[in-house]
Amino acid sequence: MLDTLRAGAKSWISKLLIGLLVISFAIWGISGDLLNIGGDQVATVGDRKISIVDFDNAYRRELDSIGRNIGRPLSTVQGAALGIPGQVLGRLVAEAALNETAQDYNLGVSDAELVRLIQTAPSFQAPGGGFDRARLAAILQANGLTEDQFVAERRLLEERRQIADAISGGLKTPAAMLEAFNRHANEERTVAYVEFGAALAGEIPAPDETTLASWFEENKADFRAPEYRQVALLQLTPEKIARADEISADDLQREYDASGERFGEPERRRILQLALPSADAVAEARAALAEGKTFEDIVAMRGTTVEQVELGNMAREELLDPAIAEAAFALAEGATSEIIEGRLNNVLLKVTEVTEARKTPLDEVSEDLRKEVALRLAEREVLDLHDEIEDARAGGATLTEVAERFSLTLDTPAAFDSAGKDASGAKVALPDAPDLISDVFESDVGIEADMLQLGRTGFLWFEVREVTPARDRALDEVRTQVLEAWTREQRAERLDTLAAEIVKELDAGKTLEAVATERGLEVATQSGLKRAGENAAIPADAIAGVFAGPVGTVGSASKPDAQRIVYTVTGISAPAFFREAGEIAALDTRLADALQNSVIGQYVGEREARLGVNVNQANINRVIGQGGS
Repeated sequence: MLDTLRAGAKSWISKLLIGLLVISFAIWGISGDLLNIGGDQVATVGDRKISIVDFDNAYRRELDSIGRNIGRPLSTVQGAALGIPGQVLGRLVAEAALNETAQDYNLGVSDAELVRLIQTAPSFQAPGGGFDRARLAAILQANGLTEDQFVAERRLLEERRQIADAISGGLKTPAAMLEAFNRHANEERTVAYVEFGAALAGEIPAPDETTLASWFEENKADFRAPEYRQVALLQLTPEKIARADEISADDLQREYDASGERFGEPERRRILQLALPSADAVAEARAALAEGKTFEDIVAMRGTTVEQVELGNMAREELLDPAIAEAAFALAEGATSEIIEGRLNNVLLKVTEVTEARKTPLDEVSEDLRKEVALRLAEREVLDLHDEIEDARAGGATLTEVAERFSLTLDTPAAFDSAGKDASGAKVALPDAPDLISDVFESDVGIEADMLQLGRTGFLWFEVREVTPARDRALDEVRTQVLEAWTREQRAERLDTLAAEIVKELDAGKTLEAVATERGLEVATQSGLKRAGENAAIPADAIAGVFAGPVGTVGSASKPDAQRIVYTVTGISAPAFFREAGEIAALDTRLADALQNSVIGQYVGEREARLGVNVNQANINRVIGQGGS
């Protein structure tokens, strides 16, 4: 009986804990004192121990699961940086607390029931239905579990389920709560609004020198010159070291001769193919050929047309059946073949047109071919040259000396800031090497920086030559930018003031139409607004205000390009509420799950506190691979 059991690694059990118990143990945390309790356990919950082996297995299975999802493996240390050990330990502690509680309450499950539960689990069903013993064994093997371990884990799981079902199994979402959530998500509002911008702000007169200077002092940090760095760059790529002019004429000719049909068009033939699917059809066609009938006559005898049997203008390699390809390209133009035994059918062929193969002359492709050969040869040289450059740098050579020694080009782009821009704000052309800018700003003058990968086959070295510290700019350096910024601020203040005035007038009882008429504005309407919806006319900043009050609620908001809107809520549409409707039913399920999760979480937290939780951080660090305690 117990042979039927066993499967589902802890990753599978974790899914059941979430799916069946609706409990997110990972976020419950750990209560109790944090003590270095020694021994071979990472934690104790009451009298129950969580061993180093159990924690290590659970942690590595979690890392493997995450690694499969993100497409790359995670080390134990990388997992620790993401907080995964705490999540795993939290789950194990919560499970231990429930296991201890189940033991205290003398809960259990019979062997027969356990067999039934495992045999009906969806994870262990064959494609055609029914329990699949081989699938169970494969899942267990993939997760590193023995059958006895799985049986024990599944039994504990069912005991925990009994506790969870007793506490929250019948808990449902209150109707008032569900309706409130539904209304919050689906209520729609209609607003009338006016929109205005710079034109209504009027002309902003230029400030006097004292005003501008005073404003600049208050906002000097916004115009601060960033730190700039001047670097020397040494790029080693096939493109940089390829020497196309050194490719000899003989080498070029050999490459051209070996290129086959690459620099031209293969022979092509327009082919007619009549399928003869039966022995009778073959006999009739053979007799017709013997009588001197043409291919077209035989096509007509078969009840089809020439257009229907035409394959098109084909090259030899485009014909999938070798026997048919051989026969078709052996025929003269206009000739009909004998009966050909193909892979799928016997066929009769006719070639109606032959286009001879054509090869582009060498002198027409020599330039591109020469570059291609040079690049291929250069790719082989890159790694050797890389090693020589690294040896030279290890010997103390500067990049200038390295460039001279190996006849390479040393690039010195304009000084740039941490955004890769020069002093004028233009983007500096830099090699496309990941982390180049960040590495430059982590290095310094006189520091030998690590080499960077450049594309698939290239390398990049850099030296910081000069560092220009960040500094406050003088007004004269940025006068134009300061004047523009001051003007924008003044315009924004005028528009904000105007928006506030309109809101005040609307609150006092004036209609939006009257306000719009006085100021030469147009009233627009927008309906169907939802709290979580997106709408180009009404900015996201205004949505909260639109839903903040009843019909007649007034507000204002900013839009891009210095635009402002003032709106008033003119309509509210409450959504229909039918608890069994698809969207509401799905919301009902989610809310019920959340409520159950919350109740069970509180229960488990109380049990952890009452049983007492002790954690051995030193043993956890051993598993993670971190020192200390």
